Amino acid sequence: MKQKTVLISINAAWNIVNFRSGLIVALRGAGYRVVALAPPDAWSGRIEALGVEYAPIEMDKKGVSPVNDLRLLARYWRALGRFRPDVFLGYTPKPNIWGSIAAHARGIKVINNVSGLGTAFIRPGALMRIVTALYKGAFRRSRTVFFQNEEDMALFQEMKIVRPGQARLLPGSGIDLERFRPAGSENEGDFAFLLIARLLWDKGVGEYVEAARLVRAEAPEVRFRLLGFLDVANRTAVPRSDVEAWATEGLIDYLGESDDVRPHVAAAGCIVLPSYREGLPRTLLEGAALAKPLIATDVPGCRQVVDHGVNGLLCRVRDARSLADSMLAMLRMTPEERQAMGAAGRLKVEAEYDEKIAIARYLQAIGEALS
Repeated sequence: MKQKTVLISINAAWNIVNFRSGLIVALRGAGYRVVALAPPDAWSGRIEALGVEYAPIEMDKKGVSPVNDLRLLARYWRALGRFRPDVFLGYTPKPNIWGSIAAHARGIKVINNVSGLGTAFIRPGALMRIVTALYKGAFRRSRTVFFQNEEDMALFQEMKIVRPGQARLLPGSGIDLERFRPAGSENEGDFAFLLIARLLWDKGVGEYVEAARLVRAEAPEVRFRLLGFLDVANRTAVPRSDVEAWATEGLIDYLGESDDVRPHVAAAGCIVLPSYREGLPRTLLEGAALAKPLIATDVPGCRQVVDHGVNGLLCRVRDARSLADSMLAMLRMTPEERQAMGAAGRLKVEAEYDEKIAIARYLQAIGEALS
């Protein structure tokens, strides 16, 4: 019997390495040939170490040029003809749209993952209408469309982008609970908040910095750390000059980027994500898995992870004052109260967000598509 091929396409090689390694290992263990299609970056060389055939694809990730998008569609058409996969797994908007359209045209089974709705849905307007129409065309014949929270799934059904029979929930990409295991009690020394994210305004970076200014007026010894990619190809990217100015002012400590967030999470007292909207934020799941209390905005995705007053605190979106008040409330807690929140977060991740749950649902969906 011919070995079945699964082709995974995402808009960044680092995403494949960091978030899909467990799935890839499981697919290969189940006997599938796995091909990865993504734009080249500093992580490209690590993909083949997973036992995957890697093919680079040129992609304008932030642009809205129809000409560039049609060129991307042609690239997908050629790549899918070259590798002839049995199943196409699409992630992030451009692969989900243009990769799916090309796969449908070639008669390939398609499974999509809507990991978040992005700027088009955060700032409704003409772009949202265009993206909605493209998603409708791309998802019309997909076998399964995975969502990471109930609110995104309900919205896509209400907008008739997907049918109820197509839509399913996933616990994000899941967390490797052995790799993300709590190290111990709260660190001694100055208390530190940590925001881990691509440095985008939509992640609430501006509110985080303004909240730092407000909190330090009352608690000047507290540290505010930023970890994540700068110079991101995104319309809402935070300029490097702004980050350097905040660091010079002493408001934040910019930690750069890292291929292993665990030491940084372990050194923090609380993980913060003031995002405007999420699918299911992995940084909060990683923080909870490592038994850290959380602060996040009361928006789709974040409120799925943070149970207010149990494993963290929720604040109002786009509201630095509300975020600062939550930070001050966290600082007023005893170490034992924060540890109790962290322990509750770990239990929640164990029960709901184990990587094995996500992998099992993918294997089931692929098996159904091939049958």
